[in-house]
Amino acid sequence: MISLDGVMQGPGAPEEDPSGGFKYGGWVAPYGDEVGRKVFEKLMKPADILLGRKTFDIWESYWPHHADAWPGINDVTKYVLSRTRNKSNWKNSVFINSVADIEKEKNSSGRDIQVWGSSEVIQSLLKNDLVDELWLMFYPLTLGKGKKLFTDGAIPAAFTLVEHTITPTGVILAHYKRAGEVKTGTVGA
Repeated sequence: MISLDGVMQGPGAPEEDPSGGFKYGGWVAPYGDEVGRKVFEKLMKPADILLGRKTFDIWESYWPHHADAWPGINDVTKYVLSRTRNKSNWKNSVFINSVADIEKEKNSSGRDIQVWGSSEVIQSLLKNDLVDELWLMFYPLTLGKGKKLFTDGAIPAAFTLVEHTITPTGVILAHYKRAGEVKTGTVGA
C-alpha cells in the first residue's frame, strides 16, 4: 500500500506508526470497496510471511485476535527480521537476524513468502536481489513525508505487469513479476 509519492507508513490506523511525527495514519481507510476487498482476499492466501520487527509488533497485538478476518494467519510461519527480539507467544513466529537467513528461507522448498509493510525489510530485499514479485497498491493521494517504499539501494531490475485491477475509489492494484535485467535503448531510434 503506497501513496502516489511512495509513502507506505501507517496505512491502517492513526496509531499504527506515528514515528517521525507522521500524522496521516489510516490513510487507506477512505478507499475501501468491494473490488479491493476481493483482491486482498486473494493476497491473503496461505503463505509464510516475512516481517520487520516494528511491523511484527503491530501485527502481534492485532492478528491473533482477529484471525477470522484472515483465515490461516495464526498457522503460517511468521519470519521476523529482528536484532532486538527473539521470541513471541504468537504461534509459528520464527526470529531471524540477517539477509542470509532470509535467502536461506527463500531458497527452501517451503511455501511462498510474502512481505506486508516492513519498509526496511523490503529495501533490504530489493538491494539483495531477493524479490520475485511485487503487489503494489497505489492510492490516489500524496502524503508528503513518511517511510518510503523505494529509497536508494534497490538493484536495477525489470518487472513485467502480469495483472492489475482499478477499484471504483481509484486504487490501482498492480502485480509485477521479475523479468530479468534492465534493458535500455534510444527512444524513436
